[in-house]
Amino acid sequence: MAAQPYPFTNFNFAVEINRGDDAKPLVNAAFAECDGLEMNMEVKTIREGGANDRQIRLNGMVSYGQLTLKRGMTENFDLWRWFKDSVANPRLRANAEVVLFAADGSTVRARFQLSRCVPVKLKAPALNARDGQVAIEELQVAYETLALKELDA
Repeated sequence: MAAQPYPFTNFNFAVEINRGDDAKPLVNAAFAECDGLEMNMEVKTIREGGANDRQIRLNGMVSYGQLTLKRGMTENFDLWRWFKDSVANPRLRANAEVVLFAADGSTVRARFQLSRCVPVKLKAPALNARDGQVAIEELQVAYETLALKELDA
């Protein structure tokens, strides 16, 4: 008898950003929100002469969203360095993965792979003496491609 399928949940995720070919993560940060995993395809419509009852639809260009990460915590300044380095070298890119976990919090269910990422916005939070860690209010990352890597449940 097959096991009951469990739905994907949206509250167990991690973000991994790798800047080089060494597969070493750029930063160890945790974020409360992640948005912007999207792809859109333009559809070209062609009307054929004499065929007034139909239209032909062709695939067009694909465009990608912009990843937005909110309310993050980290113990270092690597994201700030990445932004500064990207300003100094506009060709600098990174790869990122948004990892979706099962309800147990440790089993990886899927990975969204983002290629050739560049940071486009980095916002510091309001400063508060009660907090003891370096925080990131918002990080926005533009990416060139998005792919889903499915894993066994």
